[in-house]
Amino acid sequence: MKRLAATVLSILFLALPALFGAVAQAQEQPRLRVDLDQLNPRVVTTTSTSLTVTGRVTNIGDRPIRKLSVRLQQGTRLQNEQQIGDVLAGGKFKDQSATEFVDLEPDALEAGQSATLNLLVPLGQPSKLQFSKPGVYPLLVNVNGTPEFGGPERLAAVSLLMPVLGIPGKAPASRPPSPPSASLLWPISNSTVHVVSSPLGGPLTLADERLAGELAAGGRLDSLVAAARAAEADTKVSSSLCLAIDPDLIATVDGMTRGYQVATGGGPVPGTGVETAKSWLGQLKALVAGRCVVTLPFADADLSALTKVRAGDATDTALLASALGGASTIKNLLGIQPQDGVLWPGGILDSQTLEAIGKAGVKTVLTDSGGLQSETPVSGGVSLDGTGIRAQPIDTLISSALNGSGSTQNGLGAIAFRAGLGQTEGQGRPRLLIAPPRHWTATGPELTTFLERIGDFYAAGLAKSAPLPDLLGESPSGTASIGYDPQDLTAATSGDVTAKMSQIDNETLGLSSAMTMDSTKRVNPADVIAPVRLALIRAASTSWRGADASIATGNARGDLEAIRGQVTVERPKQTIALASGASPLPAYITNGLPVGINVRTVLKNNVGLRATQAVPERTVPANGAVNQLLPVEALRAGRFSVDVALTTPDGTKLGTDARFELTSTEYGAITIIITVTAAGALLLLSSRRIYRRIKDSRADRGCETTPRVTEDAQV
Repeated sequence: MKRLAATVLSILFLALPALFGAVAQAQEQPRLRVDLDQLNPRVVTTTSTSLTVTGRVTNIGDRPIRKLSVRLQQGTRLQNEQQIGDVLAGGKFKDQSATEFVDLEPDALEAGQSATLNLLVPLGQPSKLQFSKPGVYPLLVNVNGTPEFGGPERLAAVSLLMPVLGIPGKAPASRPPSPPSASLLWPISNSTVHVVSSPLGGPLTLADERLAGELAAGGRLDSLVAAARAAEADTKVSSSLCLAIDPDLIATVDGMTRGYQVATGGGPVPGTGVETAKSWLGQLKALVAGRCVVTLPFADADLSALTKVRAGDATDTALLASALGGASTIKNLLGIQPQDGVLWPGGILDSQTLEAIGKAGVKTVLTDSGGLQSETPVSGGVSLDGTGIRAQPIDTLISSALNGSGSTQNGLGAIAFRAGLGQTEGQGRPRLLIAPPRHWTATGPELTTFLERIGDFYAAGLAKSAPLPDLLGESPSGTASIGYDPQDLTAATSGDVTAKMSQIDNETLGLSSAMTMDSTKRVNPADVIAPVRLALIRAASTSWRGADASIATGNARGDLEAIRGQVTVERPKQTIALASGASPLPAYITNGLPVGINVRTVLKNNVGLRATQAVPERTVPANGAVNQLLPVEALRAGRFSVDVALTTPDGTKLGTDARFELTSTEYGAITIIITVTAAGALLLLSSRRIYRRIKDSRADRGCETTPRVTEDAQV
């Protein structure tokens, strides 16, 4: 199954989105793009009389194309997962029937031009499309044409799954006596990381206005909420729906309601989506009232990446705890208590991560069935080996169908197949947990249609509506372990990202350890550094996958620099004249944080100046300042400079270095003593040398006055 899912996803991600996400490619290079506007009906029943397909065909190549025509081709009834996967991957299938080719209008396109696609195919006995019995059938929208300097060929093709619940014009078929239970997760999550910074007491800054656009009428998030609210009219659909909510999204939108700013190249500007945020948040509150809600990790973070941040310190689980603590955010802002201990995580769950989330209170994980390894087929909840955690499997085949091209239509086909259409008699009916992509981009009409057809499945007895808590309340059907293919591991957060996260987290910890609560401000130091911790969690978001490490961690680094940049030593406006060689150096230290902080002053690049004793640590009060006299001594006279820096007691850098310009006309006392001592030693050595020279000279003169015995004297 894992191999099937991997094959499907690897092909689907190559497709470009249309209304159904459907785009076709030529054999060598794309020449035509097919955008389907309408497919009606989405499910063939005994009362269906015709099949309508409308859309547009666009020449995206560099050559004119002539003699454009289109037809529908139908394959044989699909009977196994591999056949379903082949269709989803765009593979060829054997035609069972096909319509005649119909010319497009216009039937010739220059580069960039589009033509209308409009097919109306009768269904029933005389139809060119013949469905032998209920099941799931592949349909192909096949566009032929003749490019300039080429011959006639297929230039575009879109594969779709068509559920057939009944043969048009014939009596309804019997339904399975025990249809599978089905629950549907409905993701309300960010499409990407939007927050640039959100400091304590400061303005929320977003990267752009994309989130406001998604919240506005017709936007992605508005459509998800509107479709779910429209489905409330069908109690079976409504009861089977469970909202999966990202706490980061809710906290960000709540912040937008109080005003926010947008980062631009020329500086931040006021955001325009305040009222939009208020309206959307109000609609979401109305939607979740009394409903099933489960939490996503904060910012949909890769939990295994968070366990690797400062992995050597097993006692520090603050990042993981924050990523898993979104239930309180949802309860506070939406007034609904999510399912206790239930989590829908993204990314891989290795043994270290499973152990960590179990200790953090997670009791149930919702995870792809393709990643569960068991000696028996997994059809319901299982206990994970070596843990106290239950895994509720999400159907991988359906998730693959809902992800990529033809998302909602292919999803309906996969659900119908799983529910029994096409499977052999006596085959076990699984308990279906259906999960669309976490960052689903289907349009509003598509989402509404999808839920309506799910309602049709319930009404027809193909599946049985089941609230998610009912599925989770069943006893585990067995045990399993979680395993992943190599491609799953390569898609995980890179080691470069976790390394930079660890570095930032270490510096944040050093900064936090130097902070103290001020008796007047009463601000907890943990609240001051919380924005950095949240930014680190966002750096592990699954939406960052493949991004450069410095880009993913850039916001966290910026938040950290903004905090410690508020504790600094001021640069003197004029040159400081040392009154004597041992005069102390005055430093003025300011703290713009709402907490006190312990600082240490360090001299750097201080040639010509030295500290005469260790500089004591100082506590700078919240939003206050202190003067500190640094005991120094000039090593030479004249004009020179020195850099003064601040750190926490453990050496974590604070603020920016300040350059002091100094002038001194005197040497320090110690320097004078050293100089006098050195001069005395030099004098002593010189005197000794002179004495030895005089002594040697006298010795030489004594030798010259001694009488010599000559030969004449002897004679």
